[in-house]
This record gives sequence, structure tokens and C-alpha cells, in this order.
Amino acid sequence: MSRAFVNEDATHEPEPRYALPARESPRFAAAAARALLEGAHIGNTLSAETATGHAWGDPVLGPHIEDLISEAEELGDARMARLGRRYLRAASR
Repeated sequence: MSRAFVNEDATHEPEPRYALPARESPRFAAAAARALLEGAHIGNTLSAETATGHAWGDPVLGPHIEDLISEAEELGDARMARLGRRYLRAASR
């Protein structure tokens, strides 16, 4: 293979793992919402979408995202609050 297609400096980070309860659990939707925001926070939304089965902006998770925005604001985590608002904008489309 040509060296033009080899990136020797590439990192091979393992996919993040998300602590999710069973899908049947009443806590699953809240955990999925948190996982999606965490995935976006680390720049790997796809891994969270794959783990949760929910796409970014899925309106089903909107109420849980709103709770996470409130929590982030209380903790002074402007980035997570901003990601939550971005999620809600995507959900409203």
C-alpha cells in the first residue's frame, strides 16, 4: 500500500462505553439522553447513537434533554447546556 494512505500518527482510541440500563427499564430514555450528550461532548455522537438506538435530535428524548440542560446549568457546565439546546433544535426540525 502506498505510504500516502497510511497515517502512522493516527490514534486508535477504543469506542466509548455508555452505562445504559436494559431497554425495557423505565430509566433507559434518561440514560440514552445523557449518553447522546456525552457522545457529542467527546465528538463521537455516532457511538452514542449506536449504543442507544436513538438518533441525534430524536424528539422522544426531549424531556430528558431538558432535564439535563437544567442540571448542566446548575453545575455551571455551559458546554453540556449548549449541546442540549442544540439537540432540542435538531429535535424541533
